[in-house]
This record gives sequence, structure tokens and C-alpha cells, in this order.
Amino acid sequence: MAVNVKSSLKIRATVISNDFIDEYMSMANGEYIKEYLFLMRHDGEEITISMIADALNHTEADVARALAYWKKAGVLSEEIPVKAEPSKAVSETACSGTATEVKTKTQPLAKRTAYSPEKISGLAGDEDFSQLLYIAQKYMNKVFTQRECEVFAYLYDGLHMPSELLEYVVEYCVQGGHTSIRYIETVAISWHEKGMKTVEEAKNSATTYSKDSYAVMRAFGLNDRNPGDSEREFMDRWFSTYGFNREIVMEACNRTLAATHSPSFPYADKILDGWKKAGVRTMEEIKRLDEQYAERLKSGDYKNGKKSSTGTQAKPRTGQNQFQNFPQREIDYDALILDQLKQQ
Repeated sequence: MAVNVKSSLKIRATVISNDFIDEYMSMANGEYIKEYLFLMRHDGEEITISMIADALNHTEADVARALAYWKKAGVLSEEIPVKAEPSKAVSETACSGTATEVKTKTQPLAKRTAYSPEKISGLAGDEDFSQLLYIAQKYMNKVFTQRECEVFAYLYDGLHMPSELLEYVVEYCVQGGHTSIRYIETVAISWHEKGMKTVEEAKNSATTYSKDSYAVMRAFGLNDRNPGDSEREFMDRWFSTYGFNREIVMEACNRTLAATHSPSFPYADKILDGWKKAGVRTMEEIKRLDEQYAERLKSGDYKNGKKSSTGTQAKPRTGQNQFQNFPQREIDYDALILDQLKQQ
């Protein structure tokens, strides 16, 4: 049956080489193709590995694997400028007549070995690795694809994580309702980066995380249920990625409730992301940051949460409710964050 389709989208074209479609696309992983198309879309723009990962909902390790795959296939080549800054900007140039540049500002990721089907078959002779794959497939109730086998090969053989620890990673994730290979890989790498070598260490860490997540849910008045997937992702970010302790996260939760009068994980995330970017790690540093902001506000540098064009002193917000007898906060973080959330 003939199919004749026409795009309903406005034409803002990204040109893809026919050579890529004819010779490379059919052999590539679908996720790798998405990342290649994203690179083509941002031809000539400065983007980072983390930006690509965020845009496609991939991990940075996924992006690094895709870049390595396309380099090996000859579709992308790496050019390092002679006078590169310490950040080692890298430009990726696409071959076959379509060129793009991806200038990454992040530090290079640790080199990752590509695991071919032949190499994985060789690992099958390792009893611990074979048992790991068998147990993981049982937990996840599926037969692994080549991509999933590659992930476990990398974690076991590349990072030298013990098979018992990897089995517990799978058990931990599945019991939490997460069966995505990307999620499992992210957790495993996170544990590896924290130096965990045994199941006991992982269980102690998981217990601490459970206490932290319970504290957040209780602070938000949600202790009558378990956190959802997106809420877990936020808490993972706050405690693991950002590295904040419970006191700091509780402060963000309290400020969220004071500003919105309802639990809002995105709002709290905006607060914590701001503190992370400001480099604060303690309550004393947060207090100093508040004081600095208040001084700038009083000096007229900001007006209604934005820089004043006149330089006049900003007028603090006051509540409209006649029953509010308490003084309003001078620091208008709330308006700033709410505006940002509305724009998303």
C-alpha cells in the first residue's frame, strides 16, 4: 500500500545527508539516531553534553556513548583546537556533506570501552557475569537486548563493580518501580562514584536515602503515600546530584510552602538549584546569601525581583490580606521562581 504523507509542521529545516539515511541509520540504535539528529539541529551552536542529555531525557553517559559510536562509524570526527582552554572545548564535525559543531565545555568523561557482541560473548565465559545477567533478567522479567547487555558489561567489566552489588542495584531499582536500563545504569554509576563496593554499604546508603525522602514527603504533608517517579527524581537530584544534606533541603521545602501554600517539587528544585549555583553548602551561607540579596534590594539594584532600570530603591511587596499582621519578606525570591515556572 502506497503511503503519501505531508508534515503539518512549519518548515524550519535541518538537512540530513542521504548517505547517513542510506548507509548508517538502519544499523544504529534508535537513541543514537535521536542524538545525531539533535546535533544536526544545533549546527554551529555551542552545546554541552549535559544540555544534550537534558533535552533528550538521556544520561550524560548515554550521550557519551552515542558520540563514541558515531565517531567510530566515521560519521563524526573530533577536532581539538590548538589553543584550547583548560575546559578543552571539543567540536564534533559530521561527515558526508553535513557539518555541525558541538563545543562542549564540560570536563571529558572517563573513556568508555565499546562492547561488541563478540566481546560480550567472551564475557559469557565468566560465571559471575553470566549469573548477573540471568538474575537481572529475572528481576526485570525480560530478555535483554544488546544495548542492555552492553550496559551490564560496562558496569561489571569496565567499572569493575562486583556482581553481587550490581544484582542489588537491579533489586533496589525494580522494587522502587524503576525498570528502565538508563535508570539502573545511573544508580549504579552513582554508587560507583560514591565508592561503594559492597551490598552492605549500598543498603546503608539506601536506608539514609529512605529517611531523607520520608522527611521531604512529611515536610510537604504527603506522608500518607509513597513518592511518585518524578518526585523521586527530584529528591535524587537534591541529595545525590546536588549533594545537599537534609537540613538544607528542609529549608527549601519550608520556603516553598511559605511561598506557594502547597507542596511543589519544581519550586523547591528552583530554590536548591539556585543555591547550588551560588556555591552554598550550609545554613550560614544561605543566611549570608539572603543578607546580600536584601542589601542589593535596599540599594535599588532590584525592583520586584528584577534589576531596576532607574536605580531607585525597590519597594518591598506587601500582602493584600488585611488579616496578615506579620511583616512580609523583603526578598522576592517567590516572584522570581513563580515567573520562571510559568514560563516553562
